[in-house]
Amino acid sequence: MRSFLYCEAGFVEKKQWLPNCWVNVECPTTDDIRYLINEFQVPESFLSDIADTDERARIEYEGKWLLTILRIPVQSKEQGILFTTVPIGIITNNEIIVTVCYYKTELISDFIRYTRRKEVVVRHKYDLILRLIHSSAVWYLKYLKQINYAVSQAEKALEKSIRNEDLLTLMKLEKSMVFFNTSIRGNEVMLTKLQSIFQDPIYMDKELVEDVETELKQAHLTVNIYSDILTGTMDAFASIISNNVNTIMKRMTSLSIILMVPTLIASFYGMNVPIYMEDMPHGFILIVLCSIFLSATAFFIFRKIKWF
Repeated sequence: MRSFLYCEAGFVEKKQWLPNCWVNVECPTTDDIRYLINEFQVPESFLSDIADTDERARIEYEGKWLLTILRIPVQSKEQGILFTTVPIGIITNNEIIVTVCYYKTELISDFIRYTRRKEVVVRHKYDLILRLIHSSAVWYLKYLKQINYAVSQAEKALEKSIRNEDLLTLMKLEKSMVFFNTSIRGNEVMLTKLQSIFQDPIYMDKELVEDVETELKQAHLTVNIYSDILTGTMDAFASIISNNVNTIMKRMTSLSIILMVPTLIASFYGMNVPIYMEDMPHGFILIVLCSIFLSATAFFIFRKIKWF
């Protein structure tokens, strides 16, 4: 689906393309791809690169065209993984600005609403790229809060009963953290390269650049903090599980020894040979009482050394 957005006081959708108009394409169809190639002569190789889910954040030139690929956060459709990152390509030349993303995201629609609400004026392509990077950092922080909440819920569930499902949930959240961390670092490197490319005075907006750098650093710092907390939590629960297994094994061993005492006595007295107390009227009761006494003694010994 493609839309034509012209910046007046915020981005307003137009019915057709105008010079310096932003062409936004989400989940492109074959017709959209053909339109970009035929109408704007967008390099087909750029569109193929953006289609790769694992494409890293980078910058590439082809003739007068500049391709800027960002990694942006999205809610994942994969089983169990809450969030992941996908590439969005910003293809520009002197008059044309095209963004292509092969996934439906909340970022673009939210960014457009924000520019209308704040009446933001986007002056040139570098300004748009910076604001999209800033918006991506904001969404990283939003999703990180949701991940942190999901981690807290999983921890509460594990405190009640350690189940494999809850541990797998933490593991999948940790995977989302890794995706976020890698993508944010890639965006930071790409931002540095952009600053070296757009050095002309007309592109200079130090305040906007500082805001973008600050937001990216905050997102990077937040994901590192949450990752460290999650790693510590996983290690702590792994130790708890190991300790619980050891406790269960000690109890089972203690119980086996306690039950072995009367079994051993019964084995001796079950031999088909003359034995002591066989003619005593209360011999059986004495043997049973002796077995109980020895088992009780073993139980109190294990209790004292905290094996029970």
